[in-house]
Amino acid sequence: MAAPSGRSGWRSWAALVPAALLCLAAHAAAEPGTAPGAAPSTAEFDVRPGGEVHSFSRSLGDYSCTFTYSAQGGTNEQWQMSVGVSEDGGLFSCSVWRPQGKSYLFFTQFKAEVKGAKIEYAMAYSQAAVGAQSDIPLKQEEFEITETAVSHREGKFRFELSKLMIVAKTPRDEL
Repeated sequence: MAAPSGRSGWRSWAALVPAALLCLAAHAAAEPGTAPGAAPSTAEFDVRPGGEVHSFSRSLGDYSCTFTYSAQGGTNEQWQMSVGVSEDGGLFSCSVWRPQGKSYLFFTQFKAEVKGAKIEYAMAYSQAAVGAQSDIPLKQEEFEITETAVSHREGKFRFELSKLMIVAKTPRDEL
């Protein structure tokens, strides 16, 4: 299940995702580890306009997340990427966002790809929550979700992006 479908599916994911992200955040520490339950890792990077394709990646143990994009207009913007693994090792999360909430760049393309896990939930936002404002999600037709990536949908994406969230299920070794 990549994206919620129907009212009851959305409610289930709406409860699961914040809980999973809170669990990952609760285990934050200065240095990331590589074992299940390793501390989340957050890094800052510049999103640069100019129409060229750029990428930024973070890894945590056997899992990685890569954000690839092309943007126009304005100047560099400071963004962040955070990756984490749940304590039981069952979930890998990747979030990419602009801490100021809204990006003033025009994104011509974007893709966030995970390796080592399969996407269970993903959402893209035109505006990230800041202060009293809430996240504003992209319309479902603006982006697509596969087992390993979230990306813009050609001809439907309206060039606004401020946040991406992915929760992916890690492979489990059964005894």
